[in-house]
Amino acid sequence: MSKTPLTTKGAQSLKDELSELKNVKRPRITEAIADARAHGDLKENAEYHAAREEQGLVEARVRDIESKLGNAQIIDVSTLNANGKVVFGCTVDLENIETEEAITYTIVGEDEADIKNNLISYASPFAKALIGKEEGDVAEVRAPAGITEYEIIDVRYE
Repeated sequence: MSKTPLTTKGAQSLKDELSELKNVKRPRITEAIADARAHGDLKENAEYHAAREEQGLVEARVRDIESKLGNAQIIDVSTLNANGKVVFGCTVDLENIETEEAITYTIVGEDEADIKNNLISYASPFAKALIGKEEGDVAEVRAPAGITEYEIIDVRYE
């Protein structure tokens, strides 16, 4: 199985979530199940069934995170020397050539992508149009609305 790239920030975020699930939520759910069992008949006990359902969701998320971390190739962007080229993990300042609108994106792994926070997946068409370019280059991004050109203003490895 091939490794999936993940930034150090993304890996730490997953580790923090995993710790929260194992050390806070699991014990709370176990306690809720024990309390619900104490109420008697489990067939008609809504609290018991709700706690068991939550337990299943938490355990599924724990397995998912452990799998992602196990298959991750963690990349420390600050140690990269890409000679000013746009690569995985870098932060790119762009300017839309037509509208002169400035925007900043960080290219991250698929599990870290969050467009609301300007984190785009390396596998997205937008990131693919940027990767390999450098400051001063123009990237053509193909979208359903047509082709948009962006000038690369700055590339940072943070």
